[in-house]
Amino acid sequence: MIQKIALLVFVLSFGVQADIAVIVNPANANVVSADDLNRLFLGRASSFADGSKATPLNLSEGQVARDEFDSKVLNRSSAQLKAYWSKLVFTGKGTPPKEMADDAAVKAAVAADPNAIGYISSGSVDGTVKVVTTF
Repeated sequence: MIQKIALLVFVLSFGVQADIAVIVNPANANVVSADDLNRLFLGRASSFADGSKATPLNLSEGQVARDEFDSKVLNRSSAQLKAYWSKLVFTGKGTPPKEMADDAAVKAAVAADPNAIGYISSGSVDGTVKVVTTF
């Protein structure tokens, strides 16, 4: 009985930690590394490796996928990122990525814009976008 409960807890906890899929438009042929993501989503870069413009898209605050992206990819908490962007906006040195309401909004925006890059829960991926990496 205890083994069954332990297995159930393991399976349920695994399901809660969904993978994050970083997505681009299917026409985008760029390879995107974790370092590229860090620079794009922190405003330190504005283009892909081939020189084409990159438009990063964030999920809105409070979304589970956003919290995971912030911690796994940007290595910062939501509070740290809020402070980071507040400072850059105040000094006129940066603008944070546009925020989208949910996975469907990010996916639709990326599918419609060859320059867009975003992230969604891997379970939301379909043929309208291309996955460049997962976390």
